[in-house]
Formats: sequence, C-alpha cells, structure tokens
Amino acid sequence: MKIGYARVSTAGQDLTAQREGLMALGVDEENIHVDHGFTGTNRTRPGLREALASCRKGDTLVVTKLDRLARSVLDARDIADELTRKDVALSLGGSIYDPTDPIGRLLFNVLGIVAEFESDLIRARTREGMAIAKAKGRLRGKQPKLSNHQRKHLLGLVDGGEYTRVEIAELMGVSRTTVYREIQRRERTATS
Repeated sequence: MKIGYARVSTAGQDLTAQREGLMALGVDEENIHVDHGFTGTNRTRPGLREALASCRKGDTLVVTKLDRLARSVLDARDIADELTRKDVALSLGGSIYDPTDPIGRLLFNVLGIVAEFESDLIRARTREGMAIAKAKGRLRGKQPKLSNHQRKHLLGLVDGGEYTRVEIAELMGVSRTTVYREIQRRERTATS
C-alpha cells in the first residue's frame, strides 16, 4: 500500500498541489496524512507520526519532495532508517530511495543538505526582515492589553480595595492574569 505525507509550514498555505501530486503517484486520498503549520525542522508532527505508524512491511511512504518530509539531513536519515528497519520503501516524487545503493544514498544526502540549506536561508531572510522592520519602527512586539489611562484606572481600583481582582477583571474586560500582571509590573517599576 502507498501511504502519502504532505506538509505546509503555515496554516494559511494550501496543500492542494501536494495532495494532487501524491494522488498522481498512486496514493489513495484516504491514505494521505497532512500537517498544517509545522516546519520541516520540527520532528514532532502529528501527521508525520500517523503516516509512519500507518506504514507496514512492504508499504511505500510517498512524499512529493524530500523537504516536505524533513528539513535537516539528520531527520531525513533517521526517518529513512526507520522506514528501512520496518521494510518500508520511501518514494521521493516517484523515485524510490534505495539505502543499499551508494549513489542513491549520495543523492538522498545531497537532497537533505539542499533542504537544510533552504531552511537556513528562510531563517536568515526572516531575521533580516524583522531587523529591517524593527529599525523602521514597524516591529514593536506584542502590544499591551490596556492603555495608560486604563492601566491607571485598574491600579486605582486595586488600591481602593473595594473590588476583588476577579471583579476588577470583569469591570475592565480583561483576564485575571492581566490584572495580576499589571500589579506585578507596577511593583517591578517601583523597585527599579
């Protein structure tokens, strides 16, 4: 049996092309396991775990490209070794990986290195883009839940002692955690 695996890094990306590619390679739609919003560098993916668990002796795990399976040489080799131990074939875009063939192993490792390199480039571009956005003042981090005026009002209610923390949270439309966080922020500021 052919078991398919598809992955996209963000929840907003579409798996249609990978699903169609897997079906064109002979995988039945009900045998396709997917992961949304997981990077290839994250080995703990529920869809991958299900795909690997579905594979039995004589089956074939099918991916459209190696970088959908793993974004590091080490993970790619670990997965391939696990499949080999289970006597499961690995199909990369229709080509069966043969771990006993030296040329096949070389090509597999080269594909793994390219996938890892692409992942490193993505991280570098992301860091560069964030640095530029921060320098231009567009990347300010998580914004506070309360304005300065709301924060003063909340702390005044706390100091007044008329309301409980839960009641203050309800009055202000925030969580209890936000109330406690504001109290802690004031204490840290006072001790600094």
